[in-house]
Amino acid sequence: YQYLRRYKNKEDLDHFLFTPKTTEGTEKEWLEILLEFCCCRNPSWTELSNFTHFLNFQLSKCEKSVFCSPAVGDDFQGF
Repeated sequence: YQYLRRYKNKEDLDHFLFTPKTTEGTEKEWLEILLEFCCCRNPSWTELSNFTHFLNFQLSKCEKSVFCSPAVGDDFQGF
């Protein structure tokens, strides 16, 4: 939710890191954002669960990638 909300609001994600156990927004806002980005029309709970697991996995890998670190941010602007 933290990434998707910031992405939707066109916030800079280059220096944002997910903060576990931090609550932002309401359950309703979370579900609205999730449904907007899930790309399934009328998704089931299983599809939403699979989407969130996939998204969490990808974003975790991205945060740990040297290519997404602030150290190389100037070299890879716009990516």
